[in-house]
Amino acid sequence: MAMFAGQEWFEAFGREIDASETYREAAADWEGDIAFRVVAEPDRNVPDDLWGYLDLWHGRCRRAAAIGATEADGAAYTLTAPYSRWKDVVQGELDPIKGMMQGKLRVRGDLPTIVRYVKAANELVRLTGQVDTDFPDEA
Repeated sequence: MAMFAGQEWFEAFGREIDASETYREAAADWEGDIAFRVVAEPDRNVPDDLWGYLDLWHGRCRRAAAIGATEADGAAYTLTAPYSRWKDVVQGELDPIKGMMQGKLRVRGDLPTIVRYVKAANELVRLTGQVDTDFPDEA
């Protein structure tokens, strides 16, 4: 199992994305990269912010990695939420589009574009559930 938001986890997520025909079709004309900020929750065994990155291009994942905060600066989109909210997303308990609209997930970037690709976004979330994941607060 891979620890959530670690390098191994993001690499496995990237493989799931590339294996998904549903994602490939839904994101066929998507161009953009996404940085993910997992805000620290020390009481949940996440003492520091965690960052991840997906380079998504026409239904493919060109790079999936755990990154440092400075590497996220140039991403077209940045999604930010506390660890516990991300865990809810991965476990299917929080729809990410609704979470963005409700301010539970903060978005930097063009939200209307993300909303236009709701099927692709939902498939990405579904794919996170395919990654065999260990969560820090359950370790």
